[in-house]
Amino acid sequence: MKKIALLLSLSCASFIGYAQDTPAADTTKTWTIHGENTFLINQSSFSNWAAGGVNSIAGNLVFNYDFNYKKNKWTWDNKAIVGFGLSKQDDIGVRKNDDRLILNSLLGYKASKYWMYTFYANFQTQFAKGYRYEGDGKTLISDLFAPAYLTLGPGIAYKRDDNFRVNISPFASRFVFVRNRNLAKSFGNDPMKRLRYEFGASLDAYYKVNLVENISLENILKLYSNYLDKPQNVYTDYTANLFMKVNKFVTVNAGVQLLYDDKTEIPILDANGARIEGEFKKALQVKQIFGAGFTYKF
Repeated sequence: MKKIALLLSLSCASFIGYAQDTPAADTTKTWTIHGENTFLINQSSFSNWAAGGVNSIAGNLVFNYDFNYKKNKWTWDNKAIVGFGLSKQDDIGVRKNDDRLILNSLLGYKASKYWMYTFYANFQTQFAKGYRYEGDGKTLISDLFAPAYLTLGPGIAYKRDDNFRVNISPFASRFVFVRNRNLAKSFGNDPMKRLRYEFGASLDAYYKVNLVENISLENILKLYSNYLDKPQNVYTDYTANLFMKVNKFVTVNAGVQLLYDDKTEIPILDANGARIEGEFKKALQVKQIFGAGFTYKF
């Protein structure tokens, strides 16, 4: 809980401190395209080290692109995030440490200076098989389209600029795909069906702020409440990314993702790390990434 409180405090502080002027946009352009290609690497090595340690190396590749359209009262903002990473440790081998495909699209019609009528869509999945490692064995827990999430619906949005926007949809449809039926129950689906439909309310927020020179914090928050089943159990997905620029091409990045979904079942392990058959729990999922690397922006 201390970790969550610290992250939320940092996020709130960055929201409160927002006072950045936005440069004038080129009104003659309808499409603007920009993105970041980042390669992060972590490495540790030990030789005759009395305190002990495990040699390891990890590499992560992240593509973050924006495709934005604006003409008269219409805007269409699109973001694609693709990330994949592997780590290798002595005596353990190669394991996946990042795997994500995220597509966001927001079509808006201007209602006032900062408010828009919108229709939005969000899609998320992963590329490769994911495993839970237990002793010398491993268990498949995810795969391509297992799961995959598609959320879409009409709404209203507040957009200050490309770095600050909040979209609220009170009538949003959510589709949960699990292509592998053996994994269906783990994500709340009927084992005989590959698709679950939900209808509810969603909130999608994005905020990026420069904390100090060459250091910026990116906040991404997604909430969803299913009217059809336990609307009080809100699906929550919060990501905080800290970008520290060393020079034009070298950056140090740190990120954490906090995810809670009451439909996702997490196996309970015993004191030896072995899975207890038939025992599951619902818990906060946490993913952290830290590394130095190379970033190319355009």
